[in-house]
Amino acid sequence: MTLLSDAPADIAGRFLAARRAASGLSDYPGMLPETLDAAYRVQDEAIAAWNQPIIGWKVGRINAPLDARYGADRLAGPIFASAPGGTDGAAPAMPVFGAGFVAGEAEFLLRIARTPPQGHSRFTLEEAADLIEAVHVGIEIASSPLEPINRIGPPAVISDFGNNNGLVIGAEIPDWRTSGFEGWEVETFIDGISVGTGKAANFPNGAIGAARFLFELMAKRGIALQPGQWISSGAVSGVHDARPGQRVEARFGSHYRVECSLTEMRGA
Repeated sequence: MTLLSDAPADIAGRFLAARRAASGLSDYPGMLPETLDAAYRVQDEAIAAWNQPIIGWKVGRINAPLDARYGADRLAGPIFASAPGGTDGAAPAMPVFGAGFVAGEAEFLLRIARTPPQGHSRFTLEEAADLIEAVHVGIEIASSPLEPINRIGPPAVISDFGNNNGLVIGAEIPDWRTSGFEGWEVETFIDGISVGTGKAANFPNGAIGAARFLFELMAKRGIALQPGQWISSGAVSGVHDARPGQRVEARFGSHYRVECSLTEMRGA
């Protein structure tokens, strides 16, 4: 019997091979990292091997009791693709892994104004907000070849690009600092059926708290965030399984909505 290597680069390579082939994985492709730092080493190898421009970063929640186990209440992964947000019935087609995990998540998207100061590793919420130039509504396409990715847990999610496969960018929120957007009711629909509601204010320190987490994490990882990159700040109304052929709609307060359709990813 040939034993597979559990080196981060080899695990990353197996994830990337499944992504390129649009095939499914029934289990984590190697020994599951015991720590988040070890999982981020897999992610680093995957980013380097994928060799595509990063247009943003997704931030996801780590809920209790796993937050205590791993010493963090959030995680992050790179975003490589985006599409303009669908409104008034328009719905861009977003590819997903039909044999893997699929979800569409209503999220507030924060656009980075400038690279955080080098050597600055801790941020107040005000300092984090000052590094944001705009806030939009949107949908994160959460999809991975690994179908049980969320059931396996945070190390698996981190390993495979944070379980991300794209971003739908909706309308900009004018005067976002005074808009009170974190208190808006957000609702997600799949094929016209409501599947969840929530508010960004229900997250620890809201959407700006997600930005602060990302700035501090990237300082620790030695990754320089770039102006214009997006921060997908968390699934406001929850994570809800979907499948190719379905339509996802996200409504933000009484003024904004974003839609997309999910299509089957085809192998290269």
